Amino acid sequence: MVDVLVHVDETLDHDGLENVTEKIRENQGIIAADFHDDKPHLIMVEYNPDAINSSSILHTVKAQGLHAELVGL
Repeated sequence: MVDVLVHVDETLDHDGLENVTEKIRENQGIIAADFHDDKPHLIMVEYNPDAINSSSILHTVKAQGLHAELVGL
C-alpha cells in the first residue's frame, strides 16, 4: 500500500472536501481518502499501486474542476 498527499489549491469547506474524497474513493484500488477540517487543502489517500496510480488520483481531483498537486510521502 502507498500513501500520497493531495494538495488542493482551492479552499474547500467540509462538504466540498467530502465530495472530492467520495469521488476519490469510487476508484478501484483506493483503500482510504481522508481529510481534516483544520487543513482544508490536504487530502491523504492510501491506495494499492497495483490497481491505480497517483496520476489517476490527481486526475480524479482535477476532474472536479479543482487545481491540485501531489505531495509524495
